[in-house]
Amino acid sequence: MGFGEIAAFVVRDGEPVITPETEIFLDVKLDGDDSPRPELDLSDFVLSREVMRLFAKLDTIRSGVVKHLEVRAGIPRRMVFKAIDPMHR
Repeated sequence: MGFGEIAAFVVRDGEPVITPETEIFLDVKLDGDDSPRPELDLSDFVLSREVMRLFAKLDTIRSGVVKHLEVRAGIPRRMVFKAIDPMHR
């Protein structure tokens, strides 16, 4: 996904779980280049620090619901979530 939002997905044991309730919204830029990120063609590449931070936060949440995850230029930028266990935030 280049630009958009993933809404209403579950976090179970630190892993994202896509359910029938999960919604994926694509934000298509009509006034510019909308080509995919160049990493898609590589078999190995370094993850961005935002992706690493997202995975670390999911590990911390452990169990919860992500209200929405905003993606810009293929990079997760902002997440709103509810942790089921308030100790894991």
